[in-house]
Amino acid sequence: MHEDEDQPLVSRPVSAAVALGAGEPIAEARRAARRFMAEVQSVHGIPVSDRAMGTVELVVSELVTNAYKYAPGPCLLDLEVGDGAVEISLWDGDPTLPVPQAADPARVGKHGLEIVMAVCRSFEVRREPVGKRVRATIMLADDPGGHPAGRLM
Repeated sequence: MHEDEDQPLVSRPVSAAVALGAGEPIAEARRAARRFMAEVQSVHGIPVSDRAMGTVELVVSELVTNAYKYAPGPCLLDLEVGDGAVEISLWDGDPTLPVPQAADPARVGKHGLEIVMAVCRSFEVRREPVGKRVRATIMLADDPGGHPAGRLM
């Protein structure tokens, strides 16, 4: 028996980075997110709820769509799992920060940022020396009451 057996294992975060350029970056980003989350479960044995799987794909899709619509050029998608959550980080070269619009059910389109902010545990946007970075965090597990983790109903 090892001395450490009673100590909890501290695991390093699991991460992936994807450079997105020409072609079909939105579809490519969704596929990369899906593969990453599947690997988190199958290779690393980290439980991920069905809700978290779908939410990660949705958030990645919305963030990359916005980057390509409003900040043409390359972007970098980083995904990292640690402490029971996945952090999605998207960098693009445009320093203009996105501004959430007031909720308007009659408005057609431009709801992506609203959706992302509603489904994530945390959301942050900041300028970088070049461009900006958008970060969103999603819990991997649902709470025992069935509510999405991090949100109270």
